[in-house]
Amino acid sequence: MALPTLEQQRAFLKDDLRQQINFYLTDQNRGIDPPPIQRPPRPGQTILPLPDIDLEKFHGTDLLDAMANRESLRRYLATPLTQHELGLLLWATQGVREELSEGHALRTVPSAGCRHAFESYVLVSAVDGLDNGIYRYLPQQHALVCERSVHDFREELSAATFHQVFISRAPVVFAWTVIPYRMEWRYDLAAHRVIAYDIGHVCQNLYLACEAISAGTCAIAAYDQGLMDSLIGVDGENEFVLYLAPVGKK
Repeated sequence: MALPTLEQQRAFLKDDLRQQINFYLTDQNRGIDPPPIQRPPRPGQTILPLPDIDLEKFHGTDLLDAMANRESLRRYLATPLTQHELGLLLWATQGVREELSEGHALRTVPSAGCRHAFESYVLVSAVDGLDNGIYRYLPQQHALVCERSVHDFREELSAATFHQVFISRAPVVFAWTVIPYRMEWRYDLAAHRVIAYDIGHVCQNLYLACEAISAGTCAIAAYDQGLMDSLIGVDGENEFVLYLAPVGKK
């Protein structure tokens, strides 16, 4: 397949496409039910509740200080995260504040049309009280499900991220997947541009929330798509990895 030209690729950044779409023909306007706001656990999966969010435990970091001190961190202490800390980071990036109706919920980050097209996975190497493995966040329950129990996935993760060694050394790696249809249901061909906007909102909240627990992160957009999809366990078509962020203590 020939690579697109720079001019063709730049067109993705423009909103010209919106004027060519008949939005009366979207699945939303055809009366098709919206997709669920989270992928449900598989039959037999155990739901692991996270500690209740207690913001008082993390008070003390001024928002302006967090923005001023935010930087990409690539070296982490071996100190494990607590489940309270992991829960805070997951809530800050995809937590549900209020369910409005079927398929719609207000969260801690903005999303075009309130569509929230992402699933949050965490690759856990060092979290107190959690076995090593790959977990998925259930924002409606503020809980985790284990998608893959594996003691040491560092070699697979390193290969899937082009051997950026610091990623596989992090206690936790966030991996956000996208389910494009959640956004396509409303916006059709205009969906994909706003998906790219939305993932930026999510990752920026992670950067800021890390400051509240004396941790750091580094957004990662360079990875082997097939290997990362396989590691997480998604099909690569209807759901695929979009962005990564290792997290660890400073």
